[in-house]
Amino acid sequence: MGGVGTAAVGSFPRAAWATSAVPPALLARAQAALQQHAHLIEHRDVIAVADFSLASSARRFHLVNLGDGSVGSHWVAHGRGSDPAHTGWLERFSNEPHSYATSAGAFRTAGMYLGAHGRSIRLEGLDATNSNAEPRGLVVHSAWYVSREMVGERGMLGRSEGCFAVSQESLEELLSRLGPGRLIYADRA
Repeated sequence: MGGVGTAAVGSFPRAAWATSAVPPALLARAQAALQQHAHLIEHRDVIAVADFSLASSARRFHLVNLGDGSVGSHWVAHGRGSDPAHTGWLERFSNEPHSYATSAGAFRTAGMYLGAHGRSIRLEGLDATNSNAEPRGLVVHSAWYVSREMVGERGMLGRSEGCFAVSQESLEELLSRLGPGRLIYADRA
């Protein structure tokens, strides 16, 4: 994977915007966040964009290659505090400790570690809307309640405590392609 300067900020191919799984306005906000926080993001070749305007049954965690415009989409759960009635739709974001909600904004991927959910990657919140990410322990990890089977049986994923919980089948790709020092942007389209 490339480092600083691998892909120029704002160089996303225009043709890919029209065919991308990521809504153009959300992708533009993610790129603006990448530019705003460029001094903190060591690797700017790949970003992740979580589109929480979609139901949890949709593949809404997008890995975007900023060099060629390719997009890979994965399932991601939202926090139970963001969806108290467990409808499968994110109702609200929160940055508050003990809210068990998903936070919006730009995150920097930090160190990988082996924890209660296996291999995971820590997140640093870069905006006022997610500045408590580290003290809240928000990370990317896999979870049993994020799977094709869960969507098939219940029509939605389970809920995390605010983390970006992904399927076990997606975890290795996400950890290897993101790694430390990249941007994750979460919001609604």
